[in-house]
Amino acid sequence: MITQYEIILPEFPRGFHLITQRVLAQIKGLPQTGIFHLFIKHTSAGLTINENADDDVRRDFASWMDRYVKENEPYYLHTIEGSDDMPAHIKSSLVGSSISIPITNGKLNLGTWQGIYLCEFRNRGGQRKLIATIYGE
Repeated sequence: MITQYEIILPEFPRGFHLITQRVLAQIKGLPQTGIFHLFIKHTSAGLTINENADDDVRRDFASWMDRYVKENEPYYLHTIEGSDDMPAHIKSSLVGSSISIPITNGKLNLGTWQGIYLCEFRNRGGQRKLIATIYGE
C-alpha cells in the first residue's frame, strides 16, 4: 500500500530545525513495516537526518554552511532575489531534497539520537511544502 501526504510547515528562520514531531503530527499513522520517504518542494531549503538532542549541533551546521557558502560573492549571477538566494540554492543541493527512513513496528526506525531537520537557507523562506510518501503493509 502507498499513502501520500502534503505537509505544510510554517515559516522558520534561517537555520537547521528539528521537525520530526511536526511531520508525524500531519500523518494519520504508519504501517507496521515499510519505508517513509520525505521530499521538500523547494530549491532553497533541504532535508537531512542528524542529532536530535543538542541544539548546538544545528547551530554548528548553520555556522559551517554560512562560512563555506558565502553571500555576496562577486561571481554569483543569480542575485535578483537577494543575497541569500544563490547561496541557498547551493546549500540545498549539498544537503539534498529528500530522505528515506525505515518503518518498523509502526514507528520511524530512527537511531536514538536522530531526528529530521528542515534546513532553511533563506532569511525569509516562507512556508515550506513537503511530500511524505509511505510504502508499507
